Amino acid sequence: MGLFSSVTSYLGVDIGTSSIKMVELENYKNQAKLRTYGYADIAVNVLSSSIDKNNQLIADYISEIAQKSNVQTRQVVAALPTFSVFNFIINLPPMPKKDLASAIKWEAKKFIPVPLEEMILDWKILNKKTINKNHEKSSFLSGEKDKKKDNPMDMAGDMGLENDSLGTDRAALAKSTAKNALKEEDKFFATTSSDNNYRILLTAAPKNLVARYIDIFKRAKFNLLSLETEAFALSRSLIGNDNSTVMIVDIGATTADICIIEQGVPILNRGIDSGGEFITKTIMNSLNVNSERAEQFKRDFGLAGGGFKNVPDVIQKSLNSIINEIKYVFEIYQRQRNSHIEKIVLTGGSAFLPSLPQYLSELLNMEVIIGDPWDRIIYPLDLKPILQEIGPRMATSVGLAMRDI
Repeated sequence: MGLFSSVTSYLGVDIGTSSIKMVELENYKNQAKLRTYGYADIAVNVLSSSIDKNNQLIADYISEIAQKSNVQTRQVVAALPTFSVFNFIINLPPMPKKDLASAIKWEAKKFIPVPLEEMILDWKILNKKTINKNHEKSSFLSGEKDKKKDNPMDMAGDMGLENDSLGTDRAALAKSTAKNALKEEDKFFATTSSDNNYRILLTAAPKNLVARYIDIFKRAKFNLLSLETEAFALSRSLIGNDNSTVMIVDIGATTADICIIEQGVPILNRGIDSGGEFITKTIMNSLNVNSERAEQFKRDFGLAGGGFKNVPDVIQKSLNSIINEIKYVFEIYQRQRNSHIEKIVLTGGSAFLPSLPQYLSELLNMEVIIGDPWDRIIYPLDLKPILQEIGPRMATSVGLAMRDI
């Protein structure tokens, strides 16, 4: 970058359970242009009980990857893990702006199984245009906080959590209760909808977890501009301005996250403890081979068969938990919203499992594709082969870096 350059760039950092990914994008004529990227397969746990030691370890990894990737910016956007965040759709009758915040907080108490004093709440009115049209003479059409961005949980820089003293047992509690809460389908769509009501996406995250992210990036000497949910980042990088209803299935190393995007907004999120590592271990146990051999089988044959007929059978069985969850989410959405999901977009490190899109497409009778997070990014054409190969695992970090462009 030149001494007097006015080019603005942002770094999206995705801290996963088995890797750290980052992508730096610059604003080039109001378009996102790739500047650099980097990743490392490292097992990290933001919720580790040893807070100080673990935070420093993750910060050191981030600094090292950034240095090796020649990252230029210090402006970072990061994502909270899906399992730690509560997402609900609530509906409230029209009311004065001054009363909306307290009404939302009251509703939140019904669905969040931990004290609200330990959570950070944020919300977005999804039907603001409809409310404006139906109540154009009202003076309280928007009750949400003034925001320049399109998603909740973007307040990391203003939270004042440096002195937060919540213990690690609270983080573990938040993790377990979040998973338990997502087992009850009525908590996705908390109240009945009406064209005259506010339809509000409510998001909540543990204060101590947010504080840890702030501390990690402070130690790494980065300026954390925002924390948001992974679902918003994936929607931004994989769907863009497409207003159709899409299901994103993110198959990572240890978890699979399923979210439904409706008019660009993630309205339903679920996560299960099943991912690429589970498939590899299943192959190891079934064929009595080591992890390296099992991983090679998985990547070479997937669901296509090849010369090892037992391999796709084993993989098919190991995918059952993910497939059952996909079907369940379909059922919840269609029953509650009476609407149609148009396609499934696969992402995550295991999205490139051979023949997986075709297998799911035939099984679910709908279009299934592998998402391309680089589709809306300017990049050198000679990088296309490698970018296409690593694309699914970089989708969250790409979407994070796109946030302010």
